[in-house]
Amino acid sequence: MPQPPLTDRSSLALHRARADGSAWFLHAAAIEEVQERLKDVNRTFTSPVIVTAHPDVWAKTVPGAALVAEGDVLDLTPDAHDLVIHAMCLHWADDPVGQLIQCRRALREDGLLLVATLGGETLTELRAALGQAETEILGGLSPRVAPMGEIRDLGGLLGRAGLALPVADAITLTVRYRDLAQLAHDLRAMGETNALAARHRRTPPRALFDRAARIYADAFPEGDGIKATFQTVFLTGWAPSDTQQKPLRPGSAQARLADALGVPELGSGE
Repeated sequence: MPQPPLTDRSSLALHRARADGSAWFLHAAAIEEVQERLKDVNRTFTSPVIVTAHPDVWAKTVPGAALVAEGDVLDLTPDAHDLVIHAMCLHWADDPVGQLIQCRRALREDGLLLVATLGGETLTELRAALGQAETEILGGLSPRVAPMGEIRDLGGLLGRAGLALPVADAITLTVRYRDLAQLAHDLRAMGETNALAARHRRTPPRALFDRAARIYADAFPEGDGIKATFQTVFLTGWAPSDTQQKPLRPGSAQARLADALGVPELGSGE
């Protein structure tokens, strides 16, 4: 039986179209991090492509990069690219493994995939405040914040997509807001408001957000305002190649770790 969709794509497109560009700081931080990581790779890429929902924001990230719109089916040509960047949209994908597989197929041998996506620690404070307020006011919970993947789970997707030398790590930004209303303004400006397919469509009572704002302010103060956590996870993987380093076979080591450290090996009787 097919799984119900996570995302209401029509609502997501509408929210992104309304993003006004006043809160691109997460994208700016991700772009800076991507550029630094590419410097560390120390390779010249001749056919890069960027998968993004915000082409104007990402267009200058890599010189000469083609831009492909984010969506369930990506307009990527197989074996056409030596670098694919999946830019800050994997957290809305109904099939994140499928997204990575499409990127993997677009890579030439020994090509690089670099993914930036929001991770599971993002908006933990908002989830907690809304959850408590809904329980008190409405007697239950409803989907209001997208379920973003934990770093270990996201890293595991690279192997499932057939990528070699997988690496997953993250950066976390803590932002101070005046109040919940200002945070909500920034989420609208980012195009990151609720587009979950299972969300309640009726207008919630005003008392819900008033109560959530009070809970938030009491539980997560930051100076004279509140704090909000944003986690960006970076995934790196390579299209397999015979020229890449391979892990040693178990038992093939020629030296003992204990000898290298100058300590007795446990159980050796020394």
